Amino acid sequence: MTTPVDIEFLHRLADAADAITSTRFRQALEVDTKVKPGFSFDPVTDADRDAELAIREILTATYPDHSVLGEEFGLAGDSRFQWVIDPIDGTRPFLCGIPVWGTLIGLTEDGMATHGLMSQPFTGERFWGGPDGAWTRRGGARHPIRTRAVDDLAGAVLHTTSPEGWPDHLLDGFARLKAATRMTRYGGECYAMVMVAAGQIDLAIEPSLQPYDIVALIPIIEQAGGVVTQLNGERAEAGGPVLISANQGLHEQALKLFAA
Repeated sequence: MTTPVDIEFLHRLADAADAITSTRFRQALEVDTKVKPGFSFDPVTDADRDAELAIREILTATYPDHSVLGEEFGLAGDSRFQWVIDPIDGTRPFLCGIPVWGTLIGLTEDGMATHGLMSQPFTGERFWGGPDGAWTRRGGARHPIRTRAVDDLAGAVLHTTSPEGWPDHLLDGFARLKAATRMTRYGGECYAMVMVAAGQIDLAIEPSLQPYDIVALIPIIEQAGGVVTQLNGERAEAGGPVLISANQGLHEQALKLFAA
């Protein structure tokens, strides 16, 4: 059986989260920190927790047989259909007042990401992907998005969120990739990843993602023509070190250079 979920349901979930996150952005917040390898400070706020609870409440009422994996409250349930959510992906820029954070809502079927949405309520943007393609909307009608047709690393724009958190065994590969590309930028979080789907960035690489950091983005990028894998070439729903590329040829070049 294929999931009957419609993409409009993901928008409904995002609306519930936006009502919380948008009113607390650029406001004074209570901030806690979690333990995260490679980082001295991994913030979490009540906005993160409350937004996830709002999403979970709707999911539980609508699909009580589905499981849910969220950053703040972990795993609930056991099902071939699993919702994977990050209420605020990019809590650091959220706290800094920089609108490159987003709410990530994804759905997997038998471990494969099938639907995904990223909402950035401050800019009023949504990006989503599903069986009917990859799309964006800002205020008005939706528009299809497509990755850029860059066929060589020398012409590619590379992004990673931060030079922090890179384990020693991946640093040489990242240095080679950085040296081979046209330009490297930092700090874009999930917003930079959807910019690969939107044809603005060509490569995004992250050394250590969790499922809730990437599942929602996979359908958006793949349906836009991009490729998402772990650095070993395997599918990325489980997270780990992840490479996102505008197309298969560019992806193969980047993986080969990284592993050289």
